[in-house]
Amino acid sequence: MKYSTLSIVSTLLISGFAVEAVAAEKKYGPGVTDTEIKIGQTVPYSGPASAFSSYGRVMTGYFQMLNEKGGINGRKVNLISLDNAFSPPKAIEQTRKLIENDEVLAEVGTVGTVPNIAVQKYLNQNKVPHIFISAGGRRFNDPQNFPWTVPFYPPFEMEGATFGQFILKKMPNAKIAVLYQNDDYGKDYLTGFKRGLGTGTAKIVAEATYEISYPTVDSEMIQLKTSGADTLILFTTPKFAAQAIKKANELNWKPTQLLASPVNSVQGVLTPAGLENVQGAFTTQFTKQAGDPAWAQDPEVVDYIDFMKKWAPNDSPNDFIALSGYVNAQAIALGLKRCGDNLTRENLLAQATTFNKERVGMLLPGIELTNSKENYAPYRTLRMAVFEKTSWKLLEE
Repeated sequence: MKYSTLSIVSTLLISGFAVEAVAAEKKYGPGVTDTEIKIGQTVPYSGPASAFSSYGRVMTGYFQMLNEKGGINGRKVNLISLDNAFSPPKAIEQTRKLIENDEVLAEVGTVGTVPNIAVQKYLNQNKVPHIFISAGGRRFNDPQNFPWTVPFYPPFEMEGATFGQFILKKMPNAKIAVLYQNDDYGKDYLTGFKRGLGTGTAKIVAEATYEISYPTVDSEMIQLKTSGADTLILFTTPKFAAQAIKKANELNWKPTQLLASPVNSVQGVLTPAGLENVQGAFTTQFTKQAGDPAWAQDPEVVDYIDFMKKWAPNDSPNDFIALSGYVNAQAIALGLKRCGDNLTRENLLAQATTFNKERVGMLLPGIELTNSKENYAPYRTLRMAVFEKTSWKLLEE
């Protein structure tokens, strides 16, 4: 790793005494100069998970906004955001380009379980920060084996457990059907869900899996309906959540629906599925909602809507995927700011893993970001919400 080190020592004569003024030492890693911080990420702008593309556009817009205001510690941030098509080979190809050709300081905020699994080993072997990734799988919070990977999204197992506990409390007689993606993403959710149910796992009367390459989940939905379940859990990605919701309606199946947070986007999932088909559905939340009248005058919501109008005008403030990019970008910026002039890969990792009750715009009251070198996951709690008319409404705790 190459560093440029600048140390300025000046001698001042004051009242006959020599006084040494030592400027703060500057240490730079790859991609950093006195005027620029170069970082990179990959996002599925195309392919089966292209609904996540708004995340990348919003994150890019956020750093453009920061640069207009002067950047971070006097440096402009150059975020290089490339398309991974939600394909492991493509994710590896694009990440290698970021590290070996563009020579970025770090890979930040890459979205999706599949792409992050594909590049995790490569980035850790090369000691490149793989920080605040938008994936909540258990394997991403493993400081012992993957010390350079730091998750930002709430842990999938924690969210799954939240669903299980909610059902035990609010729907004790539920007969549950679960549709989940047959990979670490879906399996982590299911593991947490069963843990939350505890001795109530017998309430699960049917499970169905699908592969990300499937064109539809129609047959899986038919299978689940025949189980007689009255509660449907969707641990899926956006495309398949929209398909499942629409298919349930076509089958005249009206179960109570619980949607994993990555698929609760009003714009990206619920509107294509038909808002009339998701009334009364439940999800988890950790952010305020721009479309909720209860938050209409909240200063953070007002700022967020203004930001979206200027920097991501083709995306909706009501899109949770877009909002997650906004929240994530703030955390990345905070990690970079905390580095000061010590902008090395090692220090960025250290700063990104020592958050202590940090707040960023649009987090719900009471939700803070805290992590440590032993536990990288920054979220500890989630809130449940119900879909009414055109937006999600927080439930009373």
